Amino acid sequence: MAEKRRVMLVVAYDGTAYSGWAFQTGTHNTIEEMLNRAILSLTGEEVSVIGASRTDAGVHAYGNIAVFDTVSTVPGDRFSFALNNILPEDIRVTSSMDVAPDFHPRHCNTEKTYEYRVLNTKMPNPVRRLYTYHFSMPLDTEVMQKAGQYLVGEHDFTSFCNVQSQALSHVRIIKDVSVRREGDEVIISVTGNGFLYNMVRIIAGTLLQIGRGKGSPSDVTLMLEKKDRAAAGPTAPPQGLFLMEYRFVDGIPKP
Repeated sequence: MAEKRRVMLVVAYDGTAYSGWAFQTGTHNTIEEMLNRAILSLTGEEVSVIGASRTDAGVHAYGNIAVFDTVSTVPGDRFSFALNNILPEDIRVTSSMDVAPDFHPRHCNTEKTYEYRVLNTKMPNPVRRLYTYHFSMPLDTEVMQKAGQYLVGEHDFTSFCNVQSQALSHVRIIKDVSVRREGDEVIISVTGNGFLYNMVRIIAGTLLQIGRGKGSPSDVTLMLEKKDRAAAGPTAPPQGLFLMEYRFVDGIPKP
């Protein structure tokens, strides 16, 4: 019998039709479930992929990470091609490779980058409704940029976390926040070492409120200090959020 090995997948998906990444009891049609089914169909093995980022329902990704163990003889770099012939067209494995057998994507030094995309027009555009959040009021991106800088660094982000979070610590490190306008879209980009439940969407909702003139950039400092979800802005809806990149700072350990 072939020796068990660990394979890593880089997964892109349109999250519109799915109940998020993670399989949960009573929850169906998740990205994780689709990957498990595809691997079973390909190899005949019952597996449970380990995901790096548990994105919410309706959230999209260009580069989420999953690993699984297999005794299949399929070469690591060929899993992407084989699985893409089985997966639904709104999920694609963009690359695959063999990694060290003890490699766990959530237990290593990483940086994640998310983008939140806002369609800033008077009227909504139905063609773009699944990939942007329509916000009709004028936005001052310079003010939003200034507000975002107060989030950079190591902070307790309790005010920017869903109250149902089960994380033991709410301390996270934000490496960069930027706000830019591209045509009729305002794009909020956030890079950090990890994120809490709904954290990026709450950051986006908060910056949008400040950008429309409700509060000043320095208010973000008070929000952080209060450590109270009610202190920060609303949670922006999921369809504007994209996981752009998951970077392993120390590299990916080879088998």
